[in-house]
Amino acid sequence: MIPDLLTGPGSEPVSLDEVKAWLRLDSSDEDQLLSTLIVSARMTLEAYTRRFFVTQRWRMRLDAWPAQTLRRRTLAIPFAPLSAVSDIRVYDSSNVAQTVSRESYRAAPTREAGRLVFLEPPAEPGRAYDGIEIDIDVGYGESATDTPESLRRAILALVAHWHENRGDAAETGAALPTIVLALAKPFRRERLT
Repeated sequence: MIPDLLTGPGSEPVSLDEVKAWLRLDSSDEDQLLSTLIVSARMTLEAYTRRFFVTQRWRMRLDAWPAQTLRRRTLAIPFAPLSAVSDIRVYDSSNVAQTVSRESYRAAPTREAGRLVFLEPPAEPGRAYDGIEIDIDVGYGESATDTPESLRRAILALVAHWHENRGDAAETGAALPTIVLALAKPFRRERLT
């Protein structure tokens, strides 16, 4: 499976004003730096937790349906939280996309990784690679406040850490500061394989 980001979040889980208040900064001298740190902190914590915080649209590309999908008529969606499956396309041998009817599958929103359940076996792609495209919406919601509060606090703490330690501090061996790990760990999805 190859994931492609189609539409990033419309806003960040914390605003520039919230970060400036957290850091007790009044001037706008470092606004650009702080904005960049907010995005970096969100992306870092999304990677750590294996969750998306604010709604985003992704495309999953597959060469073929996994054998398990054809047998059980289910496909695991590895992204969390799953909001919706917006489109499924299967390319035929002429390289023309055939849209899979929404009535032929179910995908319930979930706070965890989701799954597609096909009511009938899905069509096999006709081309050898990237024959299947599945567009999904993931994230806690459109609004910053839809993101759980402890994840928002983890972003603030990580931005503060990076702002205060701009490469001049000795490495402690920890990838993330202890407070950030404590705030984010309850949301971390562990790998099963």
